[in-house]
Amino acid sequence: MQLRKATMADFDQIITILKDGANQLAERGVNQWQGDYPSTEQIKEDIKNGSAYLASSADHETVGAISIVNAPDHAYDNLNGNWLCDTDKYVVIHRVAIHSNYAGKGYATELLKSVINFIKDHGNNIDSIRIDTHEDNKAMQHLIDKMGFTKVGTLHGVYRPDEISYVYELKK
Repeated sequence: MQLRKATMADFDQIITILKDGANQLAERGVNQWQGDYPSTEQIKEDIKNGSAYLASSADHETVGAISIVNAPDHAYDNLNGNWLCDTDKYVVIHRVAIHSNYAGKGYATELLKSVINFIKDHGNNIDSIRIDTHEDNKAMQHLIDKMGFTKVGTLHGVYRPDEISYVYELKK
Protein backbone atom coordinates (compact mmCIF):
# COMPACT_ATOMS: atom_id res chain seq x y z
CA MET A 1 0.00 0.00 0.00
CA GLN A 2 1.42 3.35 -1.04
CA LEU A 3 0.31 6.63 0.53
CA ARG A 4 0.63 9.89 -1.31
CA LYS A 5 -0.06 13.31 0.16
CA ALA A 6 -3.03 14.81 -1.70
CA THR A 7 -3.00 18.13 -3.51
CA MET A 8 -5.90 20.29 -4.67
CA ALA A 9 -5.65 18.46 -8.00
CA ASP A 10 -6.87 15.36 -6.09
CA PHE A 11 -9.88 17.11 -4.54
CA ASP A 12 -12.52 15.64 -6.91
CA GLN A 13 -11.09 12.14 -6.54
CA ILE A 14 -11.16 12.36 -2.73
CA ILE A 15 -14.76 13.62 -2.80
CA THR A 16 -15.72 10.74 -5.12
CA ILE A 17 -14.11 8.18 -2.77
CA LEU A 18 -15.75 9.68 0.32
CA LYS A 19 -19.20 9.89 -1.32
CA ASP A 20 -18.81 6.28 -2.40
CA GLY A 21 -17.88 5.44 1.21
CA ALA A 22 -21.01 7.23 2.43
CA ASN A 23 -23.10 5.19 -0.02
CA GLN A 24 -21.50 1.96 1.23
CA LEU A 25 -22.36 2.93 4.80
CA ALA A 26 -25.95 3.75 3.86
CA GLU A 27 -26.31 0.39 2.10
CA ARG A 28 -25.28 -1.30 5.37
CA GLY A 29 -27.78 0.79 7.35
CA VAL A 30 -25.09 2.90 9.03
CA ASN A 31 -26.11 6.54 9.45
CA GLN A 32 -22.49 7.75 9.37
CA TRP A 33 -21.49 10.36 6.75
CA GLN A 34 -25.15 10.75 5.69
CA GLY A 35 -25.25 14.51 6.06
CA ASP A 36 -22.86 17.37 5.57
CA TYR A 37 -19.86 15.54 7.04
CA PRO A 38 -17.31 15.20 5.66
CA SER A 39 -17.89 18.50 3.93
CA THR A 40 -16.10 19.84 0.89
CA GLU A 41 -14.69 22.57 3.14
CA GLN A 42 -13.28 19.91 5.49
CA ILE A 43 -11.57 18.12 2.59
CA LYS A 44 -10.11 21.37 1.26
CA GLU A 45 -8.83 22.10 4.77
CA ASP A 46 -7.29 18.60 5.01
CA ILE A 47 -5.49 19.13 1.71
CA LYS A 48 -4.34 22.64 2.67
CA ASN A 49 -3.03 21.36 6.03
CA GLY A 50 -1.23 18.41 4.44
CA SER A 51 -3.35 15.81 6.26
CA ALA A 52 -5.19 14.32 3.23
CA TYR A 53 -3.73 11.23 1.58
CA LEU A 54 -4.62 8.92 -1.27
CA ALA A 55 -3.92 5.21 -0.97
CA SER A 56 -2.75 3.17 -3.96
CA SER A 57 -2.51 -0.58 -4.41
CA ALA A 58 0.62 -2.40 -5.57
CA ASP A 59 -0.59 -2.05 -9.17
CA HIS A 60 -0.81 1.76 -8.70
CA GLU A 61 -4.63 1.95 -8.62
CA THR A 62 -6.00 4.60 -6.25
CA VAL A 63 -8.15 2.56 -3.90
CA GLY A 64 -8.92 4.91 -1.01
CA ALA A 65 -8.46 8.08 0.95
CA ILE A 66 -7.53 8.90 4.54
CA SER A 67 -6.74 11.94 6.68
CA ILE A 68 -3.98 11.95 9.27
CA VAL A 69 -4.51 14.98 11.50
CA ASN A 70 -1.95 16.36 13.92
CA ALA A 71 -2.92 17.36 17.45
CA PRO A 72 -4.78 19.16 18.75
CA ASP A 73 -8.03 17.73 17.43
CA HIS A 74 -10.85 19.65 19.06
CA ALA A 75 -13.39 17.00 18.04
CA TYR A 76 -12.10 15.16 21.11
CA ASP A 77 -12.40 18.04 23.57
CA ASN A 78 -15.57 16.57 25.10
CA LEU A 79 -14.53 12.92 25.26
CA ASN A 80 -16.66 10.91 27.63
CA GLY A 81 -13.90 8.57 28.80
CA ASN A 82 -10.18 8.50 29.55
CA TRP A 83 -7.18 8.52 27.25
CA LEU A 84 -4.50 5.87 27.64
CA CYS A 85 -1.90 8.63 27.22
CA ASP A 86 -2.51 12.05 28.72
CA THR A 87 -0.57 13.82 25.99
CA ASP A 88 -0.75 16.50 23.34
CA LYS A 89 1.65 14.44 21.19
CA TYR A 90 -0.81 12.40 19.15
CA VAL A 91 -2.19 12.08 15.64
CA VAL A 92 -5.75 11.26 14.64
CA ILE A 93 -6.88 9.07 11.77
CA HIS A 94 -10.06 10.46 10.19
CA ARG A 95 -12.13 9.99 7.03
CA VAL A 96 -10.98 6.48 6.08
CA ALA A 97 -12.59 5.18 2.89
CA ILE A 98 -11.88 2.44 0.38
CA HIS A 99 -13.79 2.82 -2.91
CA SER A 100 -16.42 0.11 -3.46
CA ASN A 101 -14.61 -1.02 -6.63
CA TYR A 102 -11.88 -2.31 -4.30
CA ALA A 103 -13.96 -3.40 -1.30
CA GLY A 104 -13.48 -6.83 0.21
CA LYS A 105 -9.86 -7.17 -0.88
CA GLY A 106 -8.20 -6.30 2.42
CA TYR A 107 -7.25 -2.76 1.42
CA ALA A 108 -8.72 -1.14 4.55
CA THR A 109 -6.57 -3.41 6.72
CA GLU A 110 -3.53 -2.72 4.55
CA LEU A 111 -4.18 1.02 4.69
CA LEU A 112 -4.44 1.19 8.48
CA LYS A 113 -1.40 -1.09 8.93
CA SER A 114 0.62 1.15 6.61
CA VAL A 115 -0.42 4.32 8.43
CA ILE A 116 0.21 2.86 11.89
CA ASN A 117 3.62 1.48 10.88
CA PHE A 118 4.59 4.79 9.27
CA ILE A 119 3.62 6.73 12.41
CA LYS A 120 5.43 4.26 14.67
CA ASP A 121 8.58 4.41 12.50
CA HIS A 122 8.64 8.16 11.78
CA GLY A 123 6.54 9.86 14.46
CA ASN A 124 9.35 10.63 16.87
CA ASN A 125 7.27 13.11 18.83
CA ILE A 126 4.08 11.04 18.82
CA ASP A 127 2.89 9.15 21.93
CA SER A 128 -0.37 7.78 20.54
CA ILE A 129 -2.71 7.38 17.58
CA ARG A 130 -6.42 8.15 17.96
CA ILE A 131 -9.43 7.23 15.84
CA ASP A 132 -13.21 7.19 16.15
CA THR A 133 -16.18 5.75 14.32
CA HIS A 134 -19.98 5.76 14.42
CA GLU A 135 -21.60 3.48 16.99
CA ASP A 136 -23.30 1.49 14.20
CA ASN A 137 -20.21 1.06 12.00
CA LYS A 138 -19.43 -2.50 13.11
CA ALA A 139 -17.04 -3.15 10.20
CA MET A 140 -14.82 -0.20 11.16
CA GLN A 141 -15.03 -1.08 14.85
CA HIS A 142 -13.83 -4.60 14.00
CA LEU A 143 -10.96 -3.21 11.91
CA ILE A 144 -9.93 -0.78 14.65
CA ASP A 145 -9.97 -3.58 17.23
CA LYS A 146 -7.96 -5.81 14.87
CA MET A 147 -5.30 -3.10 14.61
CA GLY A 148 -4.78 -3.19 18.40
CA PHE A 149 -6.58 0.00 19.41
CA THR A 150 -8.28 0.24 22.82
CA LYS A 151 -11.75 1.76 23.15
CA VAL A 152 -11.37 4.73 25.51
CA GLY A 153 -14.75 6.45 25.39
CA THR A 154 -17.52 8.06 23.39
CA LEU A 155 -18.33 11.35 21.70
CA HIS A 156 -21.86 12.71 21.56
CA GLY A 157 -23.02 15.05 18.80
CA VAL A 158 -19.58 16.04 17.51
CA TYR A 159 -20.24 15.26 13.85
CA ARG A 160 -24.06 15.47 13.87
CA PRO A 161 -26.62 16.10 16.63
CA ASP A 162 -27.60 12.92 18.51
CA GLU A 163 -24.78 10.93 16.86
CA ILE A 164 -22.59 8.76 19.07
CA SER A 165 -19.05 7.83 18.08
CA TYR A 166 -16.76 5.33 19.76
CA VAL A 167 -13.24 6.62 20.38
CA TYR A 168 -10.09 4.50 20.37
CA GLU A 169 -6.41 4.99 21.10
CA LEU A 170 -3.23 3.07 20.31
CA LYS A 171 -0.06 3.77 22.28
CA LYS A 172 2.94 4.20 20.02
